[in-house]
Amino acid sequence: MDADNLYAVLRSRDRRFDGRFFVGVVTTGVYCRPSCPAVMPKPENLRLYPSAAAAQQAGHRACKRCRPDAAPGSPDWNLRADVAGRAMRLIADGLVDRDGVSGLAARLGYSERQLHRLLLAELGAGPQTLARARRAQTARVLLESTGLGAGEVAFAAGFASIRQFNQTIRQLYGLTPTELRSRTSGNHGSRPGPAAELRSGAAGNHANRPGPATERGSAEGARSIRVEVRLAYRPPLDAEALFTYLAARAVPGVEEGGAAFYRRSLRLPYGTAVVSVTDGGEHMRCELLLADVRDLAVAVRRCRVLLDLDADPREVQEVLGADPLLAPLVTARPGLRAPGHVDPAELAVRAVCGEGEELAELVERFGEPLGSPAGAVTHLFPPMAALAEIVPIAEALVTGRLTLDPGADRDEAERQLRAVPGVDERTAAYIRMRALADPDVFLPTQHVRQAPASWRPWRSYALHHLWAAA
Repeated sequence: MDADNLYAVLRSRDRRFDGRFFVGVVTTGVYCRPSCPAVMPKPENLRLYPSAAAAQQAGHRACKRCRPDAAPGSPDWNLRADVAGRAMRLIADGLVDRDGVSGLAARLGYSERQLHRLLLAELGAGPQTLARARRAQTARVLLESTGLGAGEVAFAAGFASIRQFNQTIRQLYGLTPTELRSRTSGNHGSRPGPAAELRSGAAGNHANRPGPATERGSAEGARSIRVEVRLAYRPPLDAEALFTYLAARAVPGVEEGGAAFYRRSLRLPYGTAVVSVTDGGEHMRCELLLADVRDLAVAVRRCRVLLDLDADPREVQEVLGADPLLAPLVTARPGLRAPGHVDPAELAVRAVCGEGEELAELVERFGEPLGSPAGAVTHLFPPMAALAEIVPIAEALVTGRLTLDPGADRDEAERQLRAVPGVDERTAAYIRMRALADPDVFLPTQHVRQAPASWRPWRSYALHHLWAAA
């Protein structure tokens, strides 16, 4: 986009561009969302960055008014299947915090140096800087929404030391951790930011909240920390259709839902959680009961994938609305999403077994009971190791013959799926669409056997429109 168009976008305060790029102001040292309501700077003082991490690396700190690091994610990372896209999905899922940059590079089949050069060219920041930005955002949410001490927040967010935590928060937000917390202390309900929290506390009677080291959760019932966050998205969003779709496919004991809410259990890297999501109007209201607060960022990321919150519905509508068949469907349901899933392995097993009594029996027999049920959510979905002897796709996942994680190559994953007994072409495509959040998958329907090329790259959304109409 040229300079004139860019300035017009910034003047319009168009929220559709939030998360796609970030705007740094050299005179103030601050970076913002494109929709920031602050006074417009002069064009010569603007700098564009492809990621919040790139703006931070250039020395800018986050705007306290528009909170740019809490913007919806760029829809490009759902669409892109290249190495940069896979790396971004793995970083967002916390792989660098758990296994380091070397673990990320090994997972993608690159050297650390190659991966750094690639991400620097694509995003203006290397994997360590991108992961640091993620840690800082997690720390901010914990500071503003829980009563955890600053030291507990630091290690829960993934920082290696208190000193590193203090320096990073001061550098990226222009405030100390204490100052960041005091800005919202006692004032959660007045004007929280786009992905900020409304209120929170420890679940149950936990006046003395344990630190992360004692919060490692299990299905046996460790004490939980309640965190409530706002999940930002680009409007419009058909929340009723989204909740209804998930509720219709809910596995008894693991999930429950209706036209206005969705709840389920989660198995996360450090423990377990239960998440409840409702429509908050201009955001999704998400309450998490976490056995270990180190899982916060991963849980939020997986909920965003499940609800398809990083999509740009107007971009989808522009393509699909030009087709005579889809135009009335798109007009009737603006903001229809293509739900992903919180656990690709679970979704694969469900796709093979079908959404019925067989799954309920598997949960009853192999699922792990929650220590504190939430509504009708009483169990975790069975671990793959427990299903390996009876479900071939679980055995393939356990042995490594099949890889379904945020960094999976979608084409390679589909080839691996087709080699698993009981997985036909349609099942493999469905798994690719939901487990790997691929926006461009089509399954033949009663009235449309093959999608025209003009529906690319949004065939998954076309399919959901056809299903909704049926």
